[in-house]
Amino acid sequence: MSKQKKVIISAAITGAIHTPSLSPYFPATPEQIARQAIDAANAGAAVVHIHARQHDGMPVGDFDTFRQILTAIKQACNAVIGITTGGANGMSTEERFSVIEEFQPEMASANCGSMNFCYHKLAKSIGTPKYEWEIPYVTRTYDNVFKNTFQDMEYCIRTMNRCGTLPEYEVFDYGQLANLRYFQKEGIITQPIYIQFVPGVMGGFPMDNEGMMFMLDQAKKMLGDDIQYSTVAGGRRMFRYSTMMALQGGNVRVGMEDGLYIKPNGELAVDNAAQVRKIKGILEALDYEIASPDEAREMLSLKGGDQVNF
Repeated sequence: MSKQKKVIISAAITGAIHTPSLSPYFPATPEQIARQAIDAANAGAAVVHIHARQHDGMPVGDFDTFRQILTAIKQACNAVIGITTGGANGMSTEERFSVIEEFQPEMASANCGSMNFCYHKLAKSIGTPKYEWEIPYVTRTYDNVFKNTFQDMEYCIRTMNRCGTLPEYEVFDYGQLANLRYFQKEGIITQPIYIQFVPGVMGGFPMDNEGMMFMLDQAKKMLGDDIQYSTVAGGRRMFRYSTMMALQGGNVRVGMEDGLYIKPNGELAVDNAAQVRKIKGILEALDYEIASPDEAREMLSLKGGDQVNF
């Protein structure tokens, strides 16, 4: 088990999968995203993971919207701000990666391979949509490939190295660990390895205890025992899988990007902060100490919030 004494809580605020019609509490505008990120940080999240959305809730990657959100968060709290390079379905790889050089964040997601990334079944839960874009947006993922070629991945890693941004490697399937091992062997990975496992996506590895333990075991064997890690846990199983990862020496992630619920009976979370408070309470009941933002920076060898471009 890791010697890590404190657990980093990350909150993934909005993502690019859920749509505004799925929950009245969902942060769907730039102002709502920033406000919920700040509240999540105040509730105990050391890291907030940010996607951008325009005022009708559609995910976007434009610099003005991102800057509005990032600046508001930075001015109001000390949280580590991580930025997506996953973007949203329909975005080009150039659009997805451009935010790194523009904003030079402390950390950012780095996707570890191409895959079928499908969530078309969400259309059944939307009912009568608030916005016309919602149903087509989710249904088109049935014919979607999330493109991350070796060239794309190398460009992403080298860009982050140059900008002093820690890659948060998002691993959706077993073969993607081998992709990471390739870049490690080639010397392209120069920063500490931090993995965010992403089980349960239609097109990736299933979400179950046995599969998660296998992935963690293989990651250590391929990449070294000194890696750090966390896991996304989508839907209603967020808290049990987050807790499982802490028990295995890792960090935890919650947030309305991953799941809209506070209880498995379908009760909706009223905001991201509610999910942070719940996982913080679980961890503290298990005698874990929670890392502050500055402690998270030290644990992850981050450059500091004064070195970003926003």
